[in-house]
Amino acid sequence: MPYTAPRFHPGSCIIKSVARFLLWLGGWKISGQPPDLPRYVLVAAPHTSNWDFVWVMAIAVRCGVRISWFAKDAMFIPPFGTIFRRFGGIPVDRSTSTDLVARLTQRFAESEKLILTVPVEGTRGYVPHWKSGFYRIAMAAGVPVVLGHLNYRTRVGGFGRALHLTGNVSADMDQIRDFYKDAHGKYPDLASPMRLKEEQSDQARGD
Repeated sequence: MPYTAPRFHPGSCIIKSVARFLLWLGGWKISGQPPDLPRYVLVAAPHTSNWDFVWVMAIAVRCGVRISWFAKDAMFIPPFGTIFRRFGGIPVDRSTSTDLVARLTQRFAESEKLILTVPVEGTRGYVPHWKSGFYRIAMAAGVPVVLGHLNYRTRVGGFGRALHLTGNVSADMDQIRDFYKDAHGKYPDLASPMRLKEEQSDQARGD
């Protein structure tokens, strides 16, 4: 079944007003403009708190951007399922053997417009490296990654540069690391090293 974009309109005055109020209440300012691109993977980093989702969503709505995000299907039970879907939620069944990257890549193939937000650490807790799903989805779908950011030290969040991946994982990650080098999550001790497991393969080949 083709993917249906979120039905709420991010340009709605009421929704934008709520987002503006939340950002004001939290002391957040927006940096950068969302790119004028119909499809891309939006990198969400660093991710150390449940509040990250609130601020990312508020920034997106304030900027008039419809973002999509995925979560386990158990979260989409009534009545919350309808609400989550309206705000871009994509339920995924992680109990099946079907590759999540392949399923989300297929979403891009079925969608004229899709901004898929991916928290690259995969969890709020510390992990030894970033998950490579964002990279593999963007490469397979032939779409750029856009570097979204939240800096709790400065209370500035927003949209950074659009990066067209080359397939050279280490070289691409060097650019991403340079962008996020001064970013600070809500709980800095939980931030994970900005490295993918695949970079070890690059190094072994001498790339």
